[in-house]
Amino acid sequence: MPLGTLDRNPPPLFREGPSALTKLAFCAALAVFLMVADARFGITAPARSGLALVLHPLQRMLLAPVDAWEQAGDYARGMERATEAENQARRQLAEQAVVLSRAAQLQAENQRLRALLDLREALPVKSLAAEVLYEAADPFSRRIVIDRGSHRGVRLGAPVVNDSGVLGQVTRVYPLSAEVTLLTDREATIPVLNTRTQQRGVAYGGERGVMELRFIAANADIKPGDALATSGLDGVYPPGLPVAKVAEVERRGDTSFARVGLAPVAQPDSARHVLVLEPLLGQEAAREEAAAEAASAATTAEGNRKGGKSGRSSRAAANVDEAASAPAAAQKGASR
Repeated sequence: MPLGTLDRNPPPLFREGPSALTKLAFCAALAVFLMVADARFGITAPARSGLALVLHPLQRMLLAPVDAWEQAGDYARGMERATEAENQARRQLAEQAVVLSRAAQLQAENQRLRALLDLREALPVKSLAAEVLYEAADPFSRRIVIDRGSHRGVRLGAPVVNDSGVLGQVTRVYPLSAEVTLLTDREATIPVLNTRTQQRGVAYGGERGVMELRFIAANADIKPGDALATSGLDGVYPPGLPVAKVAEVERRGDTSFARVGLAPVAQPDSARHVLVLEPLLGQEAAREEAAAEAASAATTAEGNRKGGKSGRSSRAAANVDEAASAPAAAQKGASR
């Protein structure tokens, strides 16, 4: 091939175009034009809106993992806060339940104490307030222990009552406590009076927390619902205290006595505060001592009054003698 036929033009890869400076100037001018045109005429707003519309699904797809992670974190934190709030609410509910039960207990105790105060004001005998500590462990007897003993003036045989009626009698006294035998004990007895018919009798303790009225004639005027109160004949219980109500009356032809079941008005299982009364015999002895002291005081005062009168009379006689002897002494002095 002859040399004149060879193509001496450079290949397209090595072709030279506009210079870099020219390209920079063109791009800068184009950018300035586009900025000015966008600022003045907003020609790029439709293009931007279309591009945003096209890229929105892609953006949401790319943000889905991030949103899922944040939602999972919010769910976990929400569950933790909800669990903590629930635990706190449960604790508050438990505390409020304790406070509510305590308030109900205090209200009931306040009512019982008010009833005891009214009862103490109504009773014409000395009384001492006490609290039930516990029930005696003997399974064959019905006894309770109170927190008052001989140091507080509790006497053996003192009646014990609550706001409903008679509970029992003090059978053992210790320095700081005392043991009370309830009326429902098998060995307990108390003289009673039927408030409707004024018939006297003796109530005995029985089994399973009940009492019975023994030695009542089969034709006696007694019926269920009759109220029985203390008669005061034993010298221990003050008269008129509620004891029990007649629960049932069974009259049989094979015996001359009726079987009378009683329900005590004072329930020992619910008693928390009681009053320990002074026995009537102790009151009589105290009244006799007080009467003797009053009589001795009156005698002493009378003797003092008599002694004062005699002393005053002797002093008056001495004054008279002195007044009579004064003129004689004056005459003797004059004669001298």
